[in-house]
Amino acid sequence: MPKLLKRAILILLGLVLIGFAGMYFMKQSTKKHSPEEIVTHTAKDATFTVFYNRPYKKDREIFGNLVPYNEVWRTGANEATTFTTDKDLLVDGTVLKAGTYTLWTIPNPKSWKVIFNSKEYDWGVHMDGTAKRDVSYDVLTVEVPVQPLLNVIEQFSIYFENANDFTILYLAWDRTAIAVPIKI
Repeated sequence: MPKLLKRAILILLGLVLIGFAGMYFMKQSTKKHSPEEIVTHTAKDATFTVFYNRPYKKDREIFGNLVPYNEVWRTGANEATTFTTDKDLLVDGTVLKAGTYTLWTIPNPKSWKVIFNSKEYDWGVHMDGTAKRDVSYDVLTVEVPVQPLLNVIEQFSIYFENANDFTILYLAWDRTAIAVPIKI
């Protein structure tokens, strides 16, 4: 093999390795700004688990700016947020089968659409920043009203609360919260 071809191959391999190392470093450094969180909740005989990344507000205007209105949001940062249930559920009165779903939202000033999508995605957005969601995998969409908050929530939060016969899935950030009613 000629020396020039060997050098070209070695240079190409070096560039590929540097590219992979750079992507790994970028992925790890974004986790510092939006750390991973896993929330597990049990109600009756069902267990729910949400995996998501928690960005900070950092004096930014969130909804209508950082997270535009009327556009699909990956509902957190970095990887697509996932919602897992081990039992069939009623989400706002509609059946959601047991399984793992990616959770997408479309925020608006007065209400949000919450979308359960059956496809799993390795990252929440394409390189151009648009959501990776494929609408053909949407299995359930509900619209819930916005609940304005008196206090600022600095870090995006997802949590559950039991209320009578329901479990409420809350998403809260800045001065905005939404509540998704779930019944087992």
